[in-house]
Amino acid sequence: MNEALRIVVVAPDLDVADPHDDDALAQAGRSRSLRIGLLESGFNLVATLPGDVFLTERLTQLRPDLVIVDAESEARDALEHVVMATRDAPRPIVMFTNDSDTTHVKDAVAAGVSAYIVAGLAPERIRPILDVALARFQHEQALRQELAQARSEVDELSAELKDRKLIDRAKGLLMQRQGLSEQAAYEKLRKAAMDKGLKLAEVAQRMLDMADLLG
Repeated sequence: MNEALRIVVVAPDLDVADPHDDDALAQAGRSRSLRIGLLESGFNLVATLPGDVFLTERLTQLRPDLVIVDAESEARDALEHVVMATRDAPRPIVMFTNDSDTTHVKDAVAAGVSAYIVAGLAPERIRPILDVALARFQHEQALRQELAQARSEVDELSAELKDRKLIDRAKGLLMQRQGLSEQAAYEKLRKAAMDKGLKLAEVAQRMLDMADLLG
């Protein structure tokens, strides 16, 4: 299943300007190992992108199935760009880092990261890590859809109840002022709604508004 996944890696440039910058060289080597590991694991690495303001547009064009953030502590701004870029089109996000400072884990997960991996670049670990991240993302998306559907159903029930109360009040007004039976009052409301091309509740609301106006 994973062979078909389109993966984009968000990472700093591998070119190191200062050959004596040991930290930059180590990060570049680690980032290179990650990309090699992805290819060796059979994943489709479609692009490596910088974490900048153009990321949203590039991800929209590439439409990856999963985004990997390859970041050290000094490159955490990339995560913010990734989160913004995937806000309207959610995708699983996996963050790889060698930074042992875990104080940012909670913020990363809250921002939408499906997996936060410290020193997890061994090639044999990449596939299970991405499998779990994808499964977690799909599970969370399903929960969100269920929650949205439940909220929609509650809103519909609330609207139906509100309409029913309006109609009942309008029927009661007709029964009181015109001496109609409940069924006759309902039929009069329904005929008015059909004649005007309105919903029954809309006619009831107009009638109640007019009654309030006239006193």
